[in-house]
Amino acid sequence: MALSMETQLQSIFEDVVKTEMIEEAFAGMFMDTPEDEKTKLISCLGAFSHYLGTLPQESHEQCVQWVVRFIHSQHSPKRISFLYDCLAMAVETSLLTPRMVCVALISSDTLEWERTQLWALTFKLIRKIIGGVDYKGVRDLLKAVLDKIQTIPTTVSSAIVQQLLAAREVVEYILDRNACLLPAYFAINEIRKLYPEGQLSHWLLGSLISDFVDSFRPTARINSICGRCSLLPVVNNSGAICNSWKLDPTTLRFPLKGMLPYDKDLFEPQTGLLRYVLEQPYSREMVCNMLGLNKQQKQRCPVLEEQLVDLVVYAMERSETEEHFDADIGGTSQLLWQHLSSQLIFFVLFQFASFPHMVLSLHQKLAGRGLIKGRDHLMWVLLQFISGSIQKNALADFLPVMKLFDLLYPEKECIPVPDINKPQSTHSFAMTCIWIHLNRKAHNDNSKLQIPIPHSLKLHHEFLQQSLRNKTLGMSDYKIALLCNAYSTNSECFTLPMGVLVETIYGNGSMRINLPGTNSTASGSVTPLPMNLLDSLTVHAKMSLIHSIATRVIKLASTKSTLALAPALVETYSRLLVYMEIESLGIKGFISQLLPNVFKSHAWGILHTLLEMFSHRMHHIQPHYRVQLLSHLHSLAAVPQTNQNQLHLCVESTALRLITALGSSEVQPQFTRFLSDPKTVLSAESEELNRALILTLARATHVTDFFTGSDSIHGTWCKEILQTIMNFTPHNWALHTLSCFPAPLQAFFRQNNVPQESRFNLKKNVEEEYRKWKSMTNENDIITHFSMQGSPPLFLCLLWKMLLETDHINQIGFRVLDRIGARALVAHVRTFADFLVYEFSTSAGGPQLNKNIEMLNDMVWKHNIVTLDRLILCLAMRSHENNEAQVCYFIIQLLLLKPNDFRNRVNDFVKENAPEHWLQSDWHNKHMSYHKKYPEKLYFEGLADQVNPPMQLQPQYLPIYFGNVCLRFLPVFDIVIHRFLELIPVSKSLETLLDHLGGLYKFHDRPVTYLYNTLHYYERHLRDRTNLKRKLVHVIMSALKDNRTPGWCLSETYLKFGMNPREDNVWLPDDTYYCKLIGRLSSLIDSPSPMAGKSPGPFPNCDWRFNEFPNPAAHALHVTCVELMALAVPGKDVGNALLNVVLKSQPLVPRENITAWMNAIGLVITALPEPYWIVLHDRIVSVISSPALTSETEWVGYPFALLDFTACHQSYSEMNCSYVLALAHAVWHHSSIGQLSLIPKFLSETLKPVVQTEFQLLYVYHLVGPFLQRFQQERTRCMLEIGVAFYEMLQAVDQHCQHLSYMDPICDFLYHIKYMYTGDSVKDQVEKIIMTLRPAMKLRLRFITHSSMIETSSSAATSAAAAAAAAAAASSATASSSSSTPQPTTSSLSAPSAAASPSSAQHAHTPM
Repeated sequence: MALSMETQLQSIFEDVVKTEMIEEAFAGMFMDTPEDEKTKLISCLGAFSHYLGTLPQESHEQCVQWVVRFIHSQHSPKRISFLYDCLAMAVETSLLTPRMVCVALISSDTLEWERTQLWALTFKLIRKIIGGVDYKGVRDLLKAVLDKIQTIPTTVSSAIVQQLLAAREVVEYILDRNACLLPAYFAINEIRKLYPEGQLSHWLLGSLISDFVDSFRPTARINSICGRCSLLPVVNNSGAICNSWKLDPTTLRFPLKGMLPYDKDLFEPQTGLLRYVLEQPYSREMVCNMLGLNKQQKQRCPVLEEQLVDLVVYAMERSETEEHFDADIGGTSQLLWQHLSSQLIFFVLFQFASFPHMVLSLHQKLAGRGLIKGRDHLMWVLLQFISGSIQKNALADFLPVMKLFDLLYPEKECIPVPDINKPQSTHSFAMTCIWIHLNRKAHNDNSKLQIPIPHSLKLHHEFLQQSLRNKTLGMSDYKIALLCNAYSTNSECFTLPMGVLVETIYGNGSMRINLPGTNSTASGSVTPLPMNLLDSLTVHAKMSLIHSIATRVIKLASTKSTLALAPALVETYSRLLVYMEIESLGIKGFISQLLPNVFKSHAWGILHTLLEMFSHRMHHIQPHYRVQLLSHLHSLAAVPQTNQNQLHLCVESTALRLITALGSSEVQPQFTRFLSDPKTVLSAESEELNRALILTLARATHVTDFFTGSDSIHGTWCKEILQTIMNFTPHNWALHTLSCFPAPLQAFFRQNNVPQESRFNLKKNVEEEYRKWKSMTNENDIITHFSMQGSPPLFLCLLWKMLLETDHINQIGFRVLDRIGARALVAHVRTFADFLVYEFSTSAGGPQLNKNIEMLNDMVWKHNIVTLDRLILCLAMRSHENNEAQVCYFIIQLLLLKPNDFRNRVNDFVKENAPEHWLQSDWHNKHMSYHKKYPEKLYFEGLADQVNPPMQLQPQYLPIYFGNVCLRFLPVFDIVIHRFLELIPVSKSLETLLDHLGGLYKFHDRPVTYLYNTLHYYERHLRDRTNLKRKLVHVIMSALKDNRTPGWCLSETYLKFGMNPREDNVWLPDDTYYCKLIGRLSSLIDSPSPMAGKSPGPFPNCDWRFNEFPNPAAHALHVTCVELMALAVPGKDVGNALLNVVLKSQPLVPRENITAWMNAIGLVITALPEPYWIVLHDRIVSVISSPALTSETEWVGYPFALLDFTACHQSYSEMNCSYVLALAHAVWHHSSIGQLSLIPKFLSETLKPVVQTEFQLLYVYHLVGPFLQRFQQERTRCMLEIGVAFYEMLQAVDQHCQHLSYMDPICDFLYHIKYMYTGDSVKDQVEKIIMTLRPAMKLRLRFITHSSMIETSSSAATSAAAAAAAAAAASSATASSSSSTPQPTTSSLSAPSAAASPSSAQHAHTPM
């Protein structure tokens, strides 16, 4: 077949080009007349056409390739030209498709630049027929032509340049935006792949390519966030991170969409951002999220490694320059070193960084610098890792440390032994310890690499050897720590020092001490190991210690020891759990091994201890561990053995703390993990815990704006959870509480209304049961009837009636209570709470009221029937309306304040204790003396004494190490305050409660967060109650002032003016106040190293391991927000004042740091409630309506220069609109997706009616364009709505403006949206709009619609060829549109079908 095709084609074409003998003799003398030429052409074409008709369609391409080969084998330009004319005519008469011919020509191997005439003729033909090729074909041809041009060398003879330029003309024609052969967006794609940023194009193309690339700079700018490289986050501990901060893990660049020529700084590695995050304590989760590192996959990340090394070098520099640097005290850089060692261990342990590489890199960077003051700290950091991992790894991995030693310890003489009474001495010994570990490893491996002890370390080494020989080690100095650190890999030597540590806290068996309650004794050691000592142990030694403790606890649990753990052991264990570097043996082991083992052994005393530790001693536990514990607790609650007063109370209290302590940004990520089985994180029977969870959910979705802009929970993660809760514990909410919920939650509870028992029925049932009680005589029948499962839970109501009538309860009453059991009793407390409200509502007041409250008080304190915290929690969680609600809160107030039982307990506890447990060595003694003064009775002991005849009770108490009624009441108090805030008439009572009990907030583990959440969630309720707001802030802050450094929270100005209640003359802060507040946050975030802190920083330094917040920036952000929300100024005015900090000319705002200030405003304003940040929308509207953007004569210039904030700012030519643009970007970059989801509505309802000019349109595109990527990842629906709104605005501008100057950037941007984001998802809406636009615009956008209906006017199309091209391209596009969407590249981009076609039901938006 091939042969016959060749022969036939040869005969057709050779026939045409053959010449007579005479022509060859007189070459160049003969010329055909045009008529002859034409005849020849027509006959050749006829024969070719006839032959082509006999061929199957699939052979046409082969046929054309043969023709091109035949033409290229000719040597006479005249023949080649004639044959090319033949081909052109074949295309014109539609015999061949232009695409097939162009592809055959350009891909021919024989088309070489050396054959200049063939080159010129070929490209002339391509230029002539390319107009008929469809746009995807043109894209492929552009790539091929550029590749061909690349083959031309850099130097050629100038004589042939003219002919070579024919290829350039083809490129020029393809890139001509008026010819519009393909979307310019396709062309930029091919060009940028061939010539990436910073690479020059081929000389033949001259400035053609660079000019074309420059025409895309506006589009790139429209997609860029102003000043993005200067924006920094606040690192929180929740691991929740939005996509704003993601970086490429190999280059550290921002993941930019599309091949656009973005500004240079966006292509730079963002080392500053990563470094800033690494410097923050508790930032490892965020680092892993930013770089997409997965702990399960061990992948080395060189860029991360390099930043860690730079941080160490920076710490060395700090140690060198610190004025007060003292090896013994360590200075402020001490905190930095501590943090560094934690980061290093984590990243090296998970193999994201390689230890030997880092040490060599350190050596390289420190060589010749002479930085030696921080050398001991550096060796201490390295020792942490070496001692823990040398046994499992090769010795060679650790030898580079000796190179560092040679560099940093140049001494010829011996280094003297430091004072071992100071904790820093352990750092001075670090190098010697490293040498001992290396030597031990070499010895064990029988390696030849044994290194003699360096002379300078001789004295240190001798001191350690000598200490080891001394068998009696005291706890007065740091000798024990030194020995543990040096010999932790040598079991013979290690047992002695570690044994001493362990023995100190276990307490030897002979000594016993009492714990609170009866029959509760523990081993005798009460003094825990001090933090200084624990800090002086290497990670390896700490791991041995914690492992030894956990093993001991499990062993004691399995042997059912009646002796409780020593207080020193419990306190030391909880201190060890603070160290993140030992997480796997620490908190992870605690939750996943220790707890289950203890539970399996039914060691309820130890279980109680562990839960107490969790409630009162844990800090910065990652949310997934907390939620895991919560699900453990719910499963525990169902086990029969936990149906015991003390344990049940402990389980419920711990669960309540866990639920209410969930951070707002933690709730969604944690609970979505349980959507397949929400039962595990919900309580099957405790209505109070489930209500607490709903309140937490309401607060979290409000603070994170999760539901902003939506009115139903349908389709969200909350629905399953709420549905399950309503199945487990159906309940209602009072209207005043419901009105504070986000709208979708309100709707849910209105739909799922639960009918409630009427108060009248309740009263009747109680009377009925009471009659039974009085009439029944058989003791066993009475006990069975009233304690039977399923009998109405009214027994506490009956006890109340007995007390009111007879003032005492008989023995049967006690036995019924005992039989009911702790778990079932909760339901009785619930009905009792409702019954109380009924009783108090109907009581006559006066003496009767006093008697009621006295009885109630007796039930709590005298008879110990129910604990105060449970009763108050039940009362606070009932759903009473109006008057009854007020009565309920009145009862709470009376219970807490009327008798002084509780007030005295609170006052004494607050007076005698301090919250800094990690600094105390005598907590146990204070704890015991408090319990002696106010014993807790949890087994109805009081009732047993009162009954007739009295009963002798000696219940077996579970050990209590930390808790008491005051601390248990704290989370309940949080809830009580919220309930009181919701009901306006009880405001005064709330102030009274705060006055008397507010001191308890001294022991709250998250007081600032609680204030922040309260002021944020109740913003609407507290708007006009400025006194109450101030009172709340004042009380909580005053409770803390004795235990905090001055200046730790509220600003001086606020303390001076804002705290004083002045009804007549409310303090209204001026601009200076807001500038100082923002400046304080900005200077903290922007300081060279927040950890080491500028000296002095805006906030006092502290140990972040025990702080409420994980790092300085998180603290600063929260206290700033609390102060702003506490002002007696409407949210709208505060929001405007914050925007004015940079939008008005402020002397306090330094010009050079303007983006850092904008960053701080973005952080603050997005962390405030909606009224504060929504004012930004008004600013945007006023800018868009300003003359600068509405009238085109207002200023002459290039709008894109105006929108480039950085350049304008540097040249002092900025205008208000560029400031507002940059500020809006800073705010939206920090916004949650909930806050951003208001943008589509803002665009379509507010901005669309205003936008009429081109400048306005470009401004809106620039405003919203950069955030499409977030919408695509987090809320696709919003992205599609914005896409349509952009076209609708364009339509309005098109109709309003006579002339459009920036059609190309507008169209480029719309193509970018199509290919990067929306695909064909909005095709139908967009098509209708494009049909109404002016012809030139329609011509440019015709590839978006795939519509052949678009008529392009001849004036817009540059030539008949372009018009033909348009028709051909449109028709071919229509043919292909049904199957797929156009792609900027199929030639070499990864996903060939990026945007889904309309036929695929859901919108897929894979990037191309």
